[in-house]
Amino acid sequence: MTTDPLQLPLRDIHLPGPVSWWPPAPGWWILSALIILTLAGVAWYYRRRMRYLRSTGYLARQQLQSVKDDFSRHGDELRLVRELSALLRQICVTVYPRTEAASLIGKDWLALLDRPVNGEPFSKGAGRILVEAPYQQHPVIDADALLPLCQAWIEAVTRDNRQATR
Repeated sequence: MTTDPLQLPLRDIHLPGPVSWWPPAPGWWILSALIILTLAGVAWYYRRRMRYLRSTGYLARQQLQSVKDDFSRHGDELRLVRELSALLRQICVTVYPRTEAASLIGKDWLALLDRPVNGEPFSKGAGRILVEAPYQQHPVIDADALLPLCQAWIEAVTRDNRQATR
């Protein structure tokens, strides 16, 4: 009892309709959420970092004014150089990557300070005393040139950071 396949009441194969792009599979929802959360986290970090760098300029100018006021009271040039050097180092560690700024000494330190200002006022000018003075018993310091140089450096560094935040 064999049946002829051509005589069986079979219908042709019906293909399903085209696959819709909506709604996406759950994996795409999870990936979208992760991307959005990552972008929000980066934006939050960037905004917070820029706010911190902007406030650094304000604090740096206040600290420089404090160093100037102290120097006008005590007149100790060696102390002035040490305080300015410490202040500039703190600002560098805040503004530049810590691995780049924290370990620099001598000519490399002065070269980093020369970056935001025109010329080489730290390597070849009044700023050179920041490296030389701590090792001298009675250093001769041109405070009238050094203080404005440090102020110009702070303004240049904080101006660069303000422009980077816009």
